[in-house]
Amino acid sequence: MSRFVITGGRRLKGELCPQGAKNEALQVICACLLTKEEVTISNVPEILDVLKLIELLEGLGVKVEHPTHGEYTFQAADIHFDYLQTEDFYNKAVSLRGSIMILGPLLAIHGCGLVPKPGGDKIGRRRLDTHFLGFEKLGATFEYDAINSCFKASAQQLHGNYMLLDEASVTGTANIIMAAVLAEGTTSIYNAACEPYVQQLCLMLNSMGARISGIASNLLTIEGVKELHGCKHRCLPDMIEVGSYIGLAAMTRSEITIKDVNIRQLGIIPEAFRKLGIRIEERDDDLYIPRQEHYMIEDFIDGSILTIADAPWPGLTPDLLSVFLVVATQAKGSVLIHQKMFESRLFFVDKLIDMGAKIILCDPHRATVIGQNHESQLRATKMTSPDIRAGIALLIAALSANGKSSIHNIDQIDRGYEHIDEKLNAIGAEIVRYN
Repeated sequence: MSRFVITGGRRLKGELCPQGAKNEALQVICACLLTKEEVTISNVPEILDVLKLIELLEGLGVKVEHPTHGEYTFQAADIHFDYLQTEDFYNKAVSLRGSIMILGPLLAIHGCGLVPKPGGDKIGRRRLDTHFLGFEKLGATFEYDAINSCFKASAQQLHGNYMLLDEASVTGTANIIMAAVLAEGTTSIYNAACEPYVQQLCLMLNSMGARISGIASNLLTIEGVKELHGCKHRCLPDMIEVGSYIGLAAMTRSEITIKDVNIRQLGIIPEAFRKLGIRIEERDDDLYIPRQEHYMIEDFIDGSILTIADAPWPGLTPDLLSVFLVVATQAKGSVLIHQKMFESRLFFVDKLIDMGAKIILCDPHRATVIGQNHESQLRATKMTSPDIRAGIALLIAALSANGKSSIHNIDQIDRGYEHIDEKLNAIGAEIVRYN
């Protein structure tokens, strides 16, 4: 099993460039199935989850070219449906949460599709009802093969419809959009997710000839078209990586500039870190985090303890709560971290407690952090990464700790962060990878 060995306590200094957005890349790559023409996508993060999806599309018969780092050309002129019945497809799809998003395009173009129940992070229940209820509203039927853990969907012809989603699921919204763009008539999706990833998907589809209005709102209107054509698209910088670097700078008391972050699409992420007392300067499209020996958590106006909670966009993304929790361990003051969406995402705090952090896990969704104001540093220890976001949080903790730590199962970190050890070593970290 691959692992990192980290020598903590080093001050970092330099510039970091975020990769392309993982969650956007998974969506727009699936959208390439909607046309037989070439689609070129740049700023693609070359991380495990994305590379697995590209391999899956190649197995389906999509012609893939990789002219330069971060740039891929896809052409889905001839889909091999027999591949969906193979063990190779099953193994690739079941290990990747994003594989569910091939179903919408396959349903739109070919009238049928199947996908095994996808895996991904072990962070609690992640139901798929929104996807299939949306497909049903468009006229599709689906069944779940419990023996093979496989979802199947089919439709003679998709028809536009009004739907009110039961939850603002990002992947569910994306999947329904990709099915609806080629449906007959008009589709209205209310309570749609409006994260920048979904906005980018809609803009890409419109550049391919789709007719989607209401982009960036929670009410999307889609006028179905007969076909889509090729396009060129560039992924946004990954806001989760940007937030991770802000947290890293604070925890290690380092001076870091994060380059070309697309500040407009970061939402309230910078402001949420400022509530923990972290100074962040906006310089053109860069974020500069100066070295701080201490940072103080704000209270609410009435004097009550600050709560940081996740919420659908434009609220705070749940993918960063693990980082906020780690950063709070060395702040001055206390904060309640409320993870509303996933009931297992906070369970990694036992590792931080072993390192000397003062955290009370109230229940599966809430943890109270009593900050130590850098007066008592975290201790080095041995850890295992349970998921992508907990993995990066543990890495940040290890980089701030006194001594030498190890993190096992770093494939979880590699699923979401491209060459993270090389990037951080270049600005002064000491991380050694063992395969």
